[in-house]
Amino acid sequence: MNRQADPLDNFYEFSAGNWIRTHPIPPDKSSWSSSAELVERNRYILGKILEECALNDDPEADIVEKMVGDFYISAMDLEKIEQLKFSPVANLVNLVDGIGDSYDLISAVSDLHMKGIPCLFSYESSADERKSSIYSLHVVQGGLTLPNRDYYLLDSFADIRKEYAKHLERMFILYGFTEDSAKKSSETVMRMETKMAEHSRRPAELRDPERNYNRMDTDGIGIKFPRLRFDTYFSRIGLPETDYFIAGQPEFFENLDSMIQDFSIEDWKIYLKWKILRFSAPYLHEEVEMENFNFFHKTLFGQEVPEKRWKRIVSIIDRHLGEALGKIYVEREFGEEARKRMSEMIDHLLEVFTERLRNIPWMGLETRNLALIKFKRFRAKIGYPSKFIDYTPVKILYDDYLGNIIRSNEFESRRQISRVNSPVDRELWEMTPPTVNAYFSPTGNEIVFPAGILQPPFFDPEMDDAVNYGATGGTIAHEITHGFDDEGRKFDAEGNLKEWWTKDDESAFMAKARDVIDLYSSLEALPGLHVNGELTLGENIADIGGVSIAFEALERKLESNPEMRTIKDGLTPEQRFFIGWAQSWRMNIRDQALKWQISNDPHSPDRFRAEIPARVHEKFEETFANLSKLRNSSFKKIRIW
Repeated sequence: MNRQADPLDNFYEFSAGNWIRTHPIPPDKSSWSSSAELVERNRYILGKILEECALNDDPEADIVEKMVGDFYISAMDLEKIEQLKFSPVANLVNLVDGIGDSYDLISAVSDLHMKGIPCLFSYESSADERKSSIYSLHVVQGGLTLPNRDYYLLDSFADIRKEYAKHLERMFILYGFTEDSAKKSSETVMRMETKMAEHSRRPAELRDPERNYNRMDTDGIGIKFPRLRFDTYFSRIGLPETDYFIAGQPEFFENLDSMIQDFSIEDWKIYLKWKILRFSAPYLHEEVEMENFNFFHKTLFGQEVPEKRWKRIVSIIDRHLGEALGKIYVEREFGEEARKRMSEMIDHLLEVFTERLRNIPWMGLETRNLALIKFKRFRAKIGYPSKFIDYTPVKILYDDYLGNIIRSNEFESRRQISRVNSPVDRELWEMTPPTVNAYFSPTGNEIVFPAGILQPPFFDPEMDDAVNYGATGGTIAHEITHGFDDEGRKFDAEGNLKEWWTKDDESAFMAKARDVIDLYSSLEALPGLHVNGELTLGENIADIGGVSIAFEALERKLESNPEMRTIKDGLTPEQRFFIGWAQSWRMNIRDQALKWQISNDPHSPDRFRAEIPARVHEKFEETFANLSKLRNSSFKKIRIW
């Protein structure tokens, strides 16, 4: 803390100013924060686990431990990787070289998708938003390499585009193209991706679940997008028999369908070769890996040097065999006391939110009753899943790093595709146990808190409740509130996208949401660069709601347990609550990374997440009156839930 600052004038500085000044961003990071500190701790633990598994030569060793150990060995064998150069991608490039017509093109795209190589568009299988008990196939816009459409189209990203074109040239030259051929190939990729960008939706538009749900029958899809040959694509990826799929952005696919004809097969070969190089670069020899780093980490995010290799490998294995590694992590590191304390806190927060739903003044009886039914079916998952994904079918070799990446991708692709049209498995998680994060699932009507985040500085069983209710309770209530933010509120008790609000209640909600949009849009992250209030609306509603609900839960606990109302470090429980919340969002961030966040991330910059939800709370001024020379803050009080 910086106790010299006035909490009503600059609450972020008051709560975390000394940490900000004494914790510069490490050269191998684009930002540094409380969550980054915990990520580093978890990666150290996971790195030790991987080293132990790699050194275990017992033939009777657990098969999962052997898999993650061999994966780690393959990734750390720099001598082998340097010797191989580009040979690990030879079969992929040969696949592209064999393309003769548009049929071959779509067949190649299908094969590349199954190997985890993004190109043209993206797909996933997930719960059908209008029939949440069943998995459906979703195809969505994709094909770009830069973060989003604005990087190709706005003048503010012109310098990034110039650097990207140079990066493309250098990568093609490294692969063996002549300088002239590399320059022409770079121009081809830029033209093609810019054309895709022109018909891609902005990040804020991708937040609208209704607009991005476009059900299309599989019969007759050849008439809608004839050149994309979805019948060939579906057959090649092994899609089970199904009557329909979900096209997220039809206008993108209409444009892509035209592009199949407008660009030559040779152009498409260049584009696909680039996507192969981009995908494989982090797993190849140092010269290529560093060229990839210099653009995608240094230019885009300002990161000065790469992380140590073992750290990068921990993150990669967590992405590819995450629940196998996570199972070992949980068995060794996760204490049940944290799970118990977390469950108790969640119960208190649920009680408060239930009362809010029963009494909120702007909501009518019809909508209120349905909201209460929805919330009654809400559930929380804590720590780790009740069952883990079985990775034993994946062939992991100690001397084939890129091959391990591809085979684990193929396993995940088959797992995703094979479940289409099947009942949703409610026990599966979308995050691995060591992840320092949490999420709300609108189709599952549930929040999920992995073991990775249930540690200091976010959750500490030894810390007093006031701090835990601020740092962790606010985050739990944040995820709870997502069920009733501008997106989550559109899903009913069954997790289905459905109109269940009255028009009057919807109008009342959106009027309050407009206050949130206007407030955050007024915040300047960098000179001339403001927060996108539309893009960040859902997260901002959840932050404001999370702080409000957690504060009331703490007040109720203090009322029931007056002996807990103690002064610590000269601070009341209420003051410690708000400070706990703010300190959980302490961060230093490079300008390049902040620019990326404003353009792409539905979360506001952390300093605004720390300060704004506290300062718009109706009890904030009176809580800090004894520590301030001011009598009120400059922010309008906002409460939706």
